[in-house]
Amino acid sequence: MSGLDDPRVFFAAERTLLAWSRTSLTLMAFGFVLERFGLFLHVLRGDPAHPGRDVSFWIGVAFIVLALAVIGFSTVQYRRALRTLRPSKFPRATAPGRGSR
Repeated sequence: MSGLDDPRVFFAAERTLLAWSRTSLTLMAFGFVLERFGLFLHVLRGDPAHPGRDVSFWIGVAFIVLALAVIGFSTVQYRRALRTLRPSKFPRATAPGRGSR
């Protein structure tokens, strides 16, 4: 990473993790909307108790699973990036092994 001894590298890693978290939450919300859209179509048709699963259900579930994978991958990448940083790059209150008590 950077040769500078400042916490900006740590903050950049945190911003990246937050951006991926927002993306995964958006994917999850979109998947939920798609999954519920099938139910809405059944209500419009007058058949709300349809026992089968539509394509919208499976696409919605796929988006939700994709969101979970993105959350997991981004967390692993964040932790991997933190392991490469020297302690001098962490802000004082968040340095590993230190903390406000």
